[in-house]
Amino acid sequence: MKGGLVILAIVAVLVLAVGGWVVGNYNGLVTKKADVEKSLAEVDNLLLRRNDLIPNLVETVKGIAAQEQTVFGEIANARAAMAGARTTEQKFAAGQQMDGALGRLLVVIENYPQLKSQENFLRLQDELSGTENRLSVARTRYNEVVRDFNVMVRRFPTNVFAGMFGFKEQPFYQVPEVAKAVPRVQFPAPVVPGAAPQATPAPAGGK
Repeated sequence: MKGGLVILAIVAVLVLAVGGWVVGNYNGLVTKKADVEKSLAEVDNLLLRRNDLIPNLVETVKGIAAQEQTVFGEIANARAAMAGARTTEQKFAAGQQMDGALGRLLVVIENYPQLKSQENFLRLQDELSGTENRLSVARTRYNEVVRDFNVMVRRFPTNVFAGMFGFKEQPFYQVPEVAKAVPRVQFPAPVVPGAAPQATPAPAGGK
């Protein structure tokens, strides 16, 4: 009788220990997933804020550089992609599309210095710059918490519980190369009516 009670006590202790272990791992995954969701919400809000700011900026630029229709079309397409995005992957893809389009818009802006004398443009540019800075910080924070969460999902033994309870790895926000280094774009010089065409420079070597 006494031996049976001892065995029962040992089994109870083991069950409690295993149960506590399972609960601890599950709660750890829940906490990390909550961190990911919170960081994702911050990135999402900033992407939407940027999407709302850009039309006014584009309209201001159009007043000076109406001929840059290709860039304006890229901006419009990126905004449409963001508006239609539903999943995290779609939102990030639309954000990356806008990163590239904004990089090309900034090149256009640099080629029209008269824009910088307009108060409305400067205000919009400051708002967009502040949003971009906050977005950069938020993306970095998001990628950090996603890295920690994905490590837990892959690492033993939490990977066992991740599979059991439906926890899956989350996507990173990748910044495209075009957003890291804005491409240099050269616009042709305007043709002055009545002016003689410029001579084409001779090739090196005089030939």
